[in-house]
Amino acid sequence: MSASASTSRRQFLQTAVPFIVSAATLGRAGAVSPNEKVRLACIGVGGQGTSNLRALMADERVQVVAICDVDSQHAAAAAKLAGLPESAIFKDFREVLARSDVDAIMNATPDHWHSNVAIAAAKTGKDLYSEKPLGASIVEGRAICRAVEENKRVLQCGTWRRSGLKVRMACERVRNGYIGTLKEIEIGVPGKFAIRGGFTGLEAPEPVPAHLDYAMWLGPAAERPYTAARCHFNFRWIEEYAPGYITDWGAHFLDVAQWGAGMDETTPTEVSATEVKRRTSGIYDAAESFRIEYHYASGLRVVMTSTDDKTKWGTKFIGSEGWIYTESEVLKASDDAILRAKLKDSDVKLFESKNHHRNFIDAVYSRGRTAATAEIAQRAATTCHIGAISAALGRPLKFDPKAERFESDDAANQMLLKPMREAWKIA
Repeated sequence: MSASASTSRRQFLQTAVPFIVSAATLGRAGAVSPNEKVRLACIGVGGQGTSNLRALMADERVQVVAICDVDSQHAAAAAKLAGLPESAIFKDFREVLARSDVDAIMNATPDHWHSNVAIAAAKTGKDLYSEKPLGASIVEGRAICRAVEENKRVLQCGTWRRSGLKVRMACERVRNGYIGTLKEIEIGVPGKFAIRGGFTGLEAPEPVPAHLDYAMWLGPAAERPYTAARCHFNFRWIEEYAPGYITDWGAHFLDVAQWGAGMDETTPTEVSATEVKRRTSGIYDAAESFRIEYHYASGLRVVMTSTDDKTKWGTKFIGSEGWIYTESEVLKASDDAILRAKLKDSDVKLFESKNHHRNFIDAVYSRGRTAATAEIAQRAATTCHIGAISAALGRPLKFDPKAERFESDDAANQMLLKPMREAWKIA
């Protein structure tokens, strides 16, 4: 690398995020030519990131050109999978976004990194496949929506149930009155943490391993002593980064509830979290047991409960004339006739996607919509976040979906944005 190129890259990396750099400067601002492959960079290639990498590599229209992860072991494994040389591996996502040969990114970083990566990617002209929840807070999610809209980017959120046949069948039957008037939605999610690696959350601080850039892993979050129990998959159980299954699975099932109820453009107006239980010691302090009740302006009630009963994990729509339950490849109803019924020509037909990752690439080419747009994902994530805030404060809350603020509640409104260190603030 020449001295001038080295200096130029250092200057770029010293710039605060988010960046305001035109897509015309750093890459192609418009659609990818139908005769060209979508050049993809994968940022965050742990478990979910590698799963997404495999799925996107299976699309013959995709060429993976870069891998980025703060853990060099994760990065090396992903690069090997993608058949990339060491020169295509990065630790700092800003280096990836500076490349003119990247059309789109896959963002599977921990939740507290979602907004920084997504906003910077949109501002540098990249389309995004971004993991759920959209943002780690309501304000962050809205900032992502603005960046995507202002820069005319395509975003597919990783709420992949929107691309499931049986989930769509359930939602279409609910939307068209096949179970009568929708009265209530019951959602079951796990509660007890599925901790990986045999950790307890009580581990003492330890030296940072050479393969991990821990300062970059923390990023916007506050400085904390390193322990392997904190990082990678298990960040989910630490309130500072994510509120446990309230967003981890809630982002999926509340999204299905919103879709089936026809509430994609709004959120509940009231929320009350009760029966909240947390561990009394250690770093895993997210809610491990809870019951969250939501009310919409329409009168619809949604109840999300943590449960060990796996048969209750999913979304159950209850109407005046029956019920329908769905989770991934499962579809049940109070009467099989509800499932056998063919939709009428006059019925509402919901957006159809048969493969979530391919749908994203379709949209990169067409500049059309995705199954789980930024706005759809923001509303689902917001529903999760207001539940988590009610659980944290221990009381019911009233929420204004249009303003995306709580009504006359300063303490709750202070939680609309998670604290971020100065160098990484988004607003």
